Amino acid sequence: MKKLLIYSHDTFGLGNIRRIMNIATYLHRAVPDLSILIVTGSPMIQSFRIPKGIDYIKLPCLSRTEREGYSAKYLDSKIEEVIQLRSDLILSAILNFEPDVMLVDKKPYGVKHELRKALNFAKTYMPKTKTVLLLRDILDAPASTTKVWEDNGYYEAVQSAYDLVLVLGTPEIFDPRVEYNFPITASEKVEFCGYIQPQFLIRDRDTVRRELQIKSSERLVLVTPGGGEDGHALIQTYVQTLQLMPTGARIRSLIVTGPEMSESQRMLLTRSALQFPGVRMLEFTNDLPSYMNASDLVVSMGGYNTVCEILSLKKRAIIVPRVRPVEEQWIRAERMARLSLLATIHPDSLTPQDLLRTVLVELDSDLPLRPTLDLAALPTLTNHVMMLLNGTYEPAHLESITH
Repeated sequence: MKKLLIYSHDTFGLGNIRRIMNIATYLHRAVPDLSILIVTGSPMIQSFRIPKGIDYIKLPCLSRTEREGYSAKYLDSKIEEVIQLRSDLILSAILNFEPDVMLVDKKPYGVKHELRKALNFAKTYMPKTKTVLLLRDILDAPASTTKVWEDNGYYEAVQSAYDLVLVLGTPEIFDPRVEYNFPITASEKVEFCGYIQPQFLIRDRDTVRRELQIKSSERLVLVTPGGGEDGHALIQTYVQTLQLMPTGARIRSLIVTGPEMSESQRMLLTRSALQFPGVRMLEFTNDLPSYMNASDLVVSMGGYNTVCEILSLKKRAIIVPRVRPVEEQWIRAERMARLSLLATIHPDSLTPQDLLRTVLVELDSDLPLRPTLDLAALPTLTNHVMMLLNGTYEPAHLESITH
């Protein structure tokens, strides 16, 4: 029996924990006799169907207040007290679970260095435990990320505490070794896995369109801001475009607000949207990929998971990314737009007129389906983890990079 511990820092939205659950589920299916323990602060983990062989420890929740700022989400406690509690729980998990491999999501020392004690313990007393840092394609703008990494000693952490860095992206979109000025000893540990091909079951496109009563002559636009906590502006702007829609456009709209949007905002948007014919509103669906597959165009924010789903299903998309408190989504959308993988509008420039114009251009485009990216992240990541578990890992020769 091999053991894998996954640390997910999770402080905002659904994205991280969905990605972690996709990875854990794939690893569990692909690697024989693997026991996986997830350590996370996400309150949403209890909503996932967790198979035998995977379990989790739920840490007290945190909220992100601003760039790199945090507070206790539910406990009436100081942030320092909550971090100490989380840190002790993480250390206890590592001490008692004794993982063969520890996979750390995004932050080399965890939120507010809560992982540092556990990492030091593992390196000192559990030398057989291999440590892997998992990075999504883009963290934030280079200047911001470089400062955060320098201030927190993350470059040193990668060099001293980690055996491997796996990037869920491709260097043609964003190369963190170059963009974030990785030292050569850290760059040597980086392996690119590609983007994640979501593992979902989708219903037949025609079946879903019949369910939504979409006629063959009509086009379906799916609008989804992900979790929805900060998706009000995107949906409100889209609803305003409905007032400007040209006669005879034959466009139907499915708007999924997301479970984290406030009830008051959802009610206002629903009241506004349902004034127009051909609009359906949902708060949440666990079948979003089926609706995405049935659509002719997706209008969404630019989170990692959503973009991967769009690319996987080869859908035309308009991305209106989140730009605060981090610029990750904007950089991703802008880089992918350069490669004609999708269209994007900066949220500070978003108007009903511009959005409508872009919607009509995308729907009326007769260009062939756009190229896609490497979507082999899950099998590639699994191969790396299996080699670490089996003690057969040999770092690949460092590719030539330009600093």
